[in-house]
Amino acid sequence: MMNARVGFIGGGKMAEALIESIIASNKVKSCNINVSDVSEERLEYLKQKFGVNTFILNTEVVALSDIIILAVKPQVMTAVLEEIKDAVIPQQLIVSIAAGYPIENIEKLLGKDKKIIRVMPNILVKVSEGTMAFSPNINVSDEEVSLFKGLFSVAGEVIKVEEKLMDAVTGLSGSGPAFVFLVIEALADGGVRTGLPRDIALKLAAQTVKGSAEMVLRGEHPEVLKDSVISPAGTTAEGIAKLEEKGVRSAFIEAVFAAFRRSKEISELIKKW
Repeated sequence: MMNARVGFIGGGKMAEALIESIIASNKVKSCNINVSDVSEERLEYLKQKFGVNTFILNTEVVALSDIIILAVKPQVMTAVLEEIKDAVIPQQLIVSIAAGYPIENIEKLLGKDKKIIRVMPNILVKVSEGTMAFSPNINVSDEEVSLFKGLFSVAGEVIKVEEKLMDAVTGLSGSGPAFVFLVIEALADGGVRTGLPRDIALKLAAQTVKGSAEMVLRGEHPEVLKDSVISPAGTTAEGIAKLEEKGVRSAFIEAVFAAFRRSKEISELIKKW
């Protein structure tokens, strides 16, 4: 268990998911977690559910925390940073999960001497199966990176990337869950079309995707796995041929690229704020 006090500025769904994973893993005691939010109703909900300390003022969370997680929307980040800039000290670790908000902008407001890690989590942290790409600035030590990874790994896979790749991460793992949900829905629709009840079709589709992903994560290449399922002139061969005919592969490539391009546009706008 960590002795560090963890503060969340913003108590939305992503913060809730992280808090739940952290407490469930016994990484940090609930009495050492501080949360601020603009909604008193939201704070009361988090206090009742997790037993965390709640505050209306963001500066109170900063004063009582060693690790400060900025879990607010990018459009309010600048205002939040302006509010807390005089309260943050160089010894604290600042972790930002605000999509598209660059480290450079945080340094401009908090100072270049601050320790900052930018993270891109995805919705799958809600079930502790998320992917979280992160980029630290030069002030963050290896020991602090290990501390951060130990804290966030309870919610999924933590992967270090160069900050310039964050838009690419957003296009793939940030938007990716929605693409996969669409695949599951479509597979289930296909099952219903063949006569399966909706609930059974959905369960079969979801488990098929889950198991397939697990095989890839164990180190087997998807192309090899795909070929191992296909028999000459068999059912899977017919299905794969239809997917290729309809351009499914290229559609997914284009979807990731479109999401990446939009993320880059948003990031460029934020840099000008």
